[in-house]
Amino acid sequence: MTSMSTSTQQPSRIYTFQFGLLCLSSLLFFFSFSMIIPELPDYLSGLGGEAYKGLIISLFTATAALSRPFSGKLTDLIGRKPVMYFGAVVCIVCSLLYPLLSTIVGFLFLRLIHGFSTGFTPTAVAALVADIVPAHKRGEAMGIWGLSSNIGTAMGPALGSTLVQWFSIEWMFYASALAAVLSISILLNIKETLLEKYSFRLQMLRIHRDEVIEKRVFPAALMMMTGVFGFGVVLTLIPDYSKALGIANKGLFFTFLTVSSFLVRFIAGKVSDKYGRLKVLYASSIVLIVAYSYLAMAQSAGQLFTGACLLGVAIGMHSPTVIAWTIDLSLEERRGRGMGTTYIAMEIGIGTGALVAGWLYGNQISHLPYPFWVSAGVVLVGFLSLLLFYNKRFTRTSATQKEKD
Repeated sequence: MTSMSTSTQQPSRIYTFQFGLLCLSSLLFFFSFSMIIPELPDYLSGLGGEAYKGLIISLFTATAALSRPFSGKLTDLIGRKPVMYFGAVVCIVCSLLYPLLSTIVGFLFLRLIHGFSTGFTPTAVAALVADIVPAHKRGEAMGIWGLSSNIGTAMGPALGSTLVQWFSIEWMFYASALAAVLSISILLNIKETLLEKYSFRLQMLRIHRDEVIEKRVFPAALMMMTGVFGFGVVLTLIPDYSKALGIANKGLFFTFLTVSSFLVRFIAGKVSDKYGRLKVLYASSIVLIVAYSYLAMAQSAGQLFTGACLLGVAIGMHSPTVIAWTIDLSLEERRGRGMGTTYIAMEIGIGTGALVAGWLYGNQISHLPYPFWVSAGVVLVGFLSLLLFYNKRFTRTSATQKEKD
């Protein structure tokens, strides 16, 4: 099989119509699956499954992680768009089924299936973004694309909780499905960038050992995993944390988190392009440690929202830098698999964080700080690993320099 080839036209700028459509589609996609998250703990408790709150996120991320090798390989073989379509369709189907499968087993089964959405769509979108932006502005582009995703993640939970308060939880699920439909409609107007494509065959789902993990991107994957561990804690516990502090809309935390990351994403991406990925990752790791420590000590709504802002700044620096670094380290013909590896690490980090959060919390309000302290410690491990074991050659950002390594 010959190597992958993408569009031969050298991109000269970030802000193109195609890039704008990708960002808008990603906003709606993340809006779709994130809007239901704050209400799921109460929904599961209403079904009698209060003891399984930690599985709400961990089941979702487990399937997402398991699907990454397949989505990465298919992204490099059948094209970016088919993989993006599949993830969005999963969002539509699951959102429509939540009100129908109203048992604990049915709910947990849907969380498992729903994970395929983030296992497929973001992998393909990241590869397509890398195809259409200049290599020397990759960090900036990933920051802007990540910003659009985070806008969806911020708007979704707040609107989802509002729909439940004003109407019913069924309206929230239907709105989630509608957002995924709109995301697909936008994808129809996006051009495929993989020129040398193959028709799908079942043999493509046979994954060889070297197709599961792209070793070249391991440093970036490690930073992703340790950085997002605490986000699994946040997704699991913030709804209960908000309720304990008297905050009626459990999605507001995510709104504060995302708004605080807006300007940071523009700046951090440009800084990592100019001065290297590691310098930005050092700084973002320190801010992450401070943010999770602050959240562990929050005693009021104002303090919780301040912690959200700190976390937003940290994520705005950390996430796009790790994604850009992953693409820097990946060979062009294995770019989808490289992204899949880092996203596997992300799902492992979030899923493990969710499980640890559920275990340490145990539905005891007095135990809420413990998982956040653990999150700060996990980030510290990643920071020390980066500081002690990875040298300056990993800061190179140009494709030419990468090939010389």
